Amino acid sequence: MAIRSSFALLLAFSLALLASSQVSSAAIVKHSLYVKNLTVNKLCKEQVIIAANGTLPGPIISVHEGDTLVVEVLNQSPYNITIHWHGVFQLLSGWADGPEYATQCPISPGHGYTYRFNITGQEGTLWWHAHSTWLRATVHGALIIHPRIIDPLGRSLYPFPIPEKDIPILLGEWWNGNVVDIENEGFASGGVPDNSDAYTINGNPGDLYPCSKNDMYTLEVVQGKTYMLRIINAALNNQLFFKIANHYMKVVAVDAVYTNPYVTNVVVVAPGQTTDVLLTANQPIGSYYMAAHPYFTAVGVPFDNTTTRGIIVYEGSTSVAAPPMPVLPAFNDTPTAHKFFSNLTALIGGPHWVPVPLQVDEHMFITVGLNLDHCGANSTCVGPFGQRLSACMSNQSFVFPKTLSMLQAFFDGTSGIYTTDFPDNPPLVFDYTNTSLSFNQSLLFAPKGTKVKKLRYNSVVEIVLQNTALIGIENHPIHLHGFNFHVLAQGFGNYDNTKDRHKFNLVNPQSRNTIAVPVGGWAVIRFQSNNPG
Repeated sequence: MAIRSSFALLLAFSLALLASSQVSSAAIVKHSLYVKNLTVNKLCKEQVIIAANGTLPGPIISVHEGDTLVVEVLNQSPYNITIHWHGVFQLLSGWADGPEYATQCPISPGHGYTYRFNITGQEGTLWWHAHSTWLRATVHGALIIHPRIIDPLGRSLYPFPIPEKDIPILLGEWWNGNVVDIENEGFASGGVPDNSDAYTINGNPGDLYPCSKNDMYTLEVVQGKTYMLRIINAALNNQLFFKIANHYMKVVAVDAVYTNPYVTNVVVVAPGQTTDVLLTANQPIGSYYMAAHPYFTAVGVPFDNTTTRGIIVYEGSTSVAAPPMPVLPAFNDTPTAHKFFSNLTALIGGPHWVPVPLQVDEHMFITVGLNLDHCGANSTCVGPFGQRLSACMSNQSFVFPKTLSMLQAFFDGTSGIYTTDFPDNPPLVFDYTNTSLSFNQSLLFAPKGTKVKKLRYNSVVEIVLQNTALIGIENHPIHLHGFNFHVLAQGFGNYDNTKDRHKFNLVNPQSRNTIAVPVGGWAVIRFQSNNPG
C-alpha cells in the first residue's frame, strides 16, 4: 500500500509539473576533444601529462535526454587512444562505445575519429574517459545528461526540487610520473604498478600535499540554497570515501539512475561510479572542508593512504578560523561502505525507471579476483612465487586482440579474433573466500585467452559475481558496457543459492552500470540483453 501511495503522489507531482512545463526538442550536440601534451606543476614537480583540451579534468559535456552527441577526437598525443562514454547505452551504436580493440581500433597519433550516438532513456551523471592503457588517469571529464522536460524558465525538471546549481565533483588519482610508463613497468615486473602520489578533487590535490596550498578546489555557496553535487570516481584503482564537514547529503541518483532519496554523511564511490547528491547549505556562514580518501581492504598491501580536500565557502564568510575537517571513515571500514551500497534503492515510477524482469533465461556464476601467469623464460618477476600477477574471471584471464576489434570481427564474421567459450560457471568449485587457500598454487594459474559469452537478443541474464581470496581478498569494481543492471542483493562469504535468494530485492533494487563486489563477498545482478553488438 505504501508503494502504491508513493507512486500515486509521484504521478500527481509529475502531472502537475507537465501542466506547466514543456519538452525540449532533441538536438545535435557537437564537441571536439584535442588530446595532447600538457605541462603542469603539481606536488612540487613540473611534468608533462596527456589531457583533453588543455585542462584536467577535461571539458564538461552537457546534453539533454534524446539528443544526438557528436564528438570529434583529434589525437595529438604520442600514444594510441580511444574514448569511452562510460555508462551510455549505445543502443545500436556499439561502434561508438570506445574500448580499444573491443569496439574499435585505437586512434593513432596524428589521426582523428568522430563518435556519434544518441542519448536515449537516460538522465543524470555519467563520464567520459580514455580507454587505452592508463591514460584515463588524466584524460577524462563529466558527461551530464539533463532531463528533456524543462520548466517555463528553461530549467531542467527533476523528480525533486530544482537545485540552485549543479556542480561536477571529479575524484581522481595523481602520479608523479608518466602513467603509461608506470603501467608498463608494472607489466614488465609482473607485480603491482607504483601507487599514486595523491588524490584530487576536480584536478586539485588540496593543501595536505606538498606545494599544494593554493592547488585546492573551492566551491562557493549561498546559505539556505540547495546544490546538486555530481560525484564521479575517476580514480584508476581505489574506491573512495567522500565527506563534507558538518553537512549531510541526500543521494538522489547513482550511475544516471534516480534513487529513493537517501540521507547520509558519507558517500562511497568505486572507480567508474557516479553519485548525485543534494547538498543544502544549512550551516552557519563560514568555510567547511570536503575530503576524500580511499576505502581499501587488501591486507598487508601498500596503497596510497593520503587524503585530498577542497573547501566550501559560504557567501559573506569573513571567518579567519581554520575550517572544520570531516572525520573520514577508517580506510578499511567495510561496514560503512556496505551500509551505503546496500541501502540504495530505485525510485519506482521515476523517469526511465525499468522494473526488474522476473523470468530469467540465462544464469551465470562468475568468480573474480587475482591469479598468476607464468613469468616466462629469461624473465624475472616479482609476483608471488616469482610469477606474474594476472586478473581473472572464472579462471580466465582476458587478453584484448591486437589486430582487429572484436566488434568488427563479429560483424564481418572474421574468425581467430575471439572464441565463444567463456564458461557459465568456473571450472573448479572450491571455498572461494577461504583465506587459507590464498596461495594454493593448484588454484592460482589462469590461462590467457580472448573468450566471450554470446547472448540471445532480449534474453534476461542473471549473474552471481563471487569474489575470491586468491592472492589477496579485496573488493572489485565491475562495469558492464552498454547496459544498466539491477543489483538484486549483495553480501559476504560464499554465495549460497538456497539461503541467499530470499534476500533478493525484486521490487525496487538499485540500477547501475558499475558495482563494487564486496570484499570477500558476492553480488547478484540481472539485466536484459536488448542491445545487439
